[in-house]
Amino acid sequence: MNHPKVLIAGAGGFIGGHLVKYLLSKGVRELRAVDIKPLSEWYQVFPEVDNRVADLRDRDACDAACQAVDHVYNLACDMGGMGFIENNKAACMISVLINTHLLLAARDAGASRYFYASSACVYNAEKQQSSNVTPLKESDAYPALPEDGYGWEKLFSERMCRHFQEDFGLTTRVARFHNVYGPDGTWEGGREKAPAAICRKVLEAVQLGVHSIEIWGDGTQTRSFMYIDDCLHGIDLIMHSDITQPINLGSNELVTINDLVSLVESIANVQLDRRYLLDAPKGVNGRNSDNTLIQSLLGWQPSITLKTGMAATYHWIEQQILDKAKRELSQASP
Repeated sequence: MNHPKVLIAGAGGFIGGHLVKYLLSKGVRELRAVDIKPLSEWYQVFPEVDNRVADLRDRDACDAACQAVDHVYNLACDMGGMGFIENNKAACMISVLINTHLLLAARDAGASRYFYASSACVYNAEKQQSSNVTPLKESDAYPALPEDGYGWEKLFSERMCRHFQEDFGLTTRVARFHNVYGPDGTWEGGREKAPAAICRKVLEAVQLGVHSIEIWGDGTQTRSFMYIDDCLHGIDLIMHSDITQPINLGSNELVTINDLVSLVESIANVQLDRRYLLDAPKGVNGRNSDNTLIQSLLGWQPSITLKTGMAATYHWIEQQILDKAKRELSQASP
């Protein structure tokens, strides 16, 4: 389909906003963007797009969003960093309504393709107990023991996509994201993920002159982080592929949280004392992406190093902090 009409659910969020921009750059002109947040709170807004504010947990809202749509990208969910998902399990589980109602609406609207943004949180926790983790391949999601709350919602929604394809012929594609980061996303407020949180903490330490940083856990837990541009390319390839099973989409560049802090310190040209909060949420001890399948089927691999991506993220957050300070100063002025 050369000129599909596209719906992006969750378009006011980090990945959703970038995906709108990406598809516009690829020539998509009929594009509907939907998010529950007011437009003023969207990370990116494009005036040439059909922008709508709606609660996609509601079936009627999904029917309206999917009207006359060919392709659906579902990136809408209630989520955040580890601190949020560990303390808001019910809220994360309720997002199952979004995917369920969007699948029904897409089927009834005659949509030809449906993309679902899943997560590495679906993987069996017993395979992630060591910081020296073996990279997780797609089959490691079963037997099922995912992240409580958020992970179970993602795993259930994956199965919904599978069965809608089997029973109703709706072409569904599922990508399991591994820690996507970059500019134009959450960087404060409790929902930010580790890359943004560490950038903000280093910047605040430098500005306040406190010379220390607070780290959740002991810093030895390991993760891999994928820059947003690599994620967008992967979404595009997966959406238009013949791959019917959920597939990893992430970097396999494994680092400790301590390594990530050191990297941001080098960007900021500073060295800070470290205070470890051992009782703070830290998730599994190790998680990394096995990219064997996506490399063999689609030839995809990350092109942006962690150092390059984190530098871009750091400087963007630096500008957000400066802009926020200017607004607060302006508001305080008589």
